[in-house]
Amino acid sequence: MRASRLVQLLLLLQTRGNSTGPELARQLEVSVRTVYRDVEALSAAGVPIYSAPGHAGGIRLVDGYRTRLTGMTTAEADAVLLGGLPAAAADLGLGTVLATAQLKVLAALPPELRGRATRIAERVHLDAPGWFRRPDETPALAAVAQALWHDRTLRLRYDRRDKIVERTLDPLGLVLKAGTWYLVARDGTSIRSYRAGRILSVESTGETFHRPGDFDLTSHWQHAADEFARAMLLVRARCRVATSHLRLLRITLDPAAVAEAMDSATEPDEHGWVELTVPSESYEVLTTAILPLGEFIEVLAPAELRAQLAATAAAMHARYAQGHPDHPHPSAQKYRSHT
Repeated sequence: MRASRLVQLLLLLQTRGNSTGPELARQLEVSVRTVYRDVEALSAAGVPIYSAPGHAGGIRLVDGYRTRLTGMTTAEADAVLLGGLPAAAADLGLGTVLATAQLKVLAALPPELRGRATRIAERVHLDAPGWFRRPDETPALAAVAQALWHDRTLRLRYDRRDKIVERTLDPLGLVLKAGTWYLVARDGTSIRSYRAGRILSVESTGETFHRPGDFDLTSHWQHAADEFARAMLLVRARCRVATSHLRLLRITLDPAAVAEAMDSATEPDEHGWVELTVPSESYEVLTTAILPLGEFIEVLAPAELRAQLAATAAAMHARYAQGHPDHPHPSAQKYRSHT
């Protein structure tokens, strides 16, 4: 356990440079006293590590010191080779950099892991986009990424569908969602998301900006995605559903809609049915989501949705009641024989 922590401490200092004892303690989830004991152990083992007192002090390695990754386990080596998406790196203008980095990792691995690691690409392929869709063309993405890496304000032209607008933004992050890139950027005092495929042109202003100290890309994106999903739920229907078929709602509805529906569910009645409110983007979309449940769901309100489902059911009955055109339904054949 301690050996693993010493390696982690060494790699933290190698990648982050000067760090304070409390900072390292939080990262390693140990006490500050343990951090300083580990520093002494590394120093005794010949690692050029030292700590400096004072306001600007901290713990650091001698400049230029690097360690080989000979302490990697098999699982860690596999994870490193799986950690990047080549297509995503290429979108960001980092395809060559990624290839070079992977070669360096392979060169640093001990012989017994090197052969296994090179087989990863032969056996695992990561395909981010969903089915039946092509990724956006993102010719401006590499330029956006360059501004992002260096905290430089950028000016872009953006296709908002209804019109083309110009914006001056502080890029805070890039998110790859189901094969689609989004730029998260600060526009004045607001933080907004922009679909990278709609960026028509981009140029750096040459000015730098200071990132908000409390901004966390992962938390921001999750919150924004949840808000967007909820905002899309514009209509609602009160329904009765058999508990035996509630699981089908998770297949036909978006997660945000399922969560709201389940939160509104009553206790099952004596027949095993519950009442709940089902949200959706529109009644047309909701009709499509309800139909797979067949006779195991009943819409109680609104009346217009009940009428729409009744019309759909009637049209389906009219189409199928006579059977297949080449193989008439027995009842239809019997009817024709009596006429």
